[in-house]
Parts: sequence; structure tokens; C-alpha cells
Amino acid sequence: MLIIQLAVLFLFLALGELVVYLTGIPVPSSIIGMLLLTLALQLRIIRLRHVAGVADFLVGNLGFFFVPAGVALLGYFDLIRDQWVAIVGASAISTFIVIGITGWVHQIIRQSTHHRPSSRNTHTTPKDTE
Repeated sequence: MLIIQLAVLFLFLALGELVVYLTGIPVPSSIIGMLLLTLALQLRIIRLRHVAGVADFLVGNLGFFFVPAGVALLGYFDLIRDQWVAIVGASAISTFIVIGITGWVHQIIRQSTHHRPSSRNTHTTPKDTE
């Protein structure tokens, strides 16, 4: 079953490559592929069980995939040492911006769903029938 799940993930990765190749958009093909997979899951073209096992494995071992990037950073140690203030400052500022925008979007979505009339509250009470 893992082979089929990996095949589904690679299929969407290949679809992302195809979209980037045909359109030339400057977005990484892996992002396009995962967006297509998300859309297929939302539309129930692909069932969650078709990718759940391999996705759980990959997320569970996510830290392992950062090792090559961390090792590659050692090659730029001189640049990092010279520019650490700018790197830390940009990281801190962008973190606060992302947290702020995320909170703002969450509040907007929560307010829009909170004020929507619910079909579950359409029952009648004995007081209404009098």
C-alpha cells in the first residue's frame, strides 16, 4: 500500500512539474503539485487513505530532511557571521508579520462563519407554537 501512496504523491509532483513547464510560472513545481493534491483531496478525487500512511511517515521524519540544508549552511559560515544582525532582524520582523497576518485572517474567517445563520437552529420550541 505504501508504494501506491508514494505513487500518488509522485504523480502530483509530476503534475506540478508539467504545470510549471507548460505555463512557465515562477512557482516551485513541488508547491504546485501539493496544491493540486490538496484540491484533489478537497474535491474527493483522491481519498485521504490513498496518501495518509506515507504522509504520516514523511511528516514524522520531517527533521531529517533539514539536515542537508543545515550542513550546506556551514559553507556560508563567513557570510552568516558577517550578516548575523540582518539575518536575525529580518527573521524576527517577518515572524511578527506572519503571526499578525495569520491572526487577522483567522479573526476575519471566524467572524464571517460566526455570523452566518445556522440550519441547526431551526427547531421550534413549545413557546414558539403557542
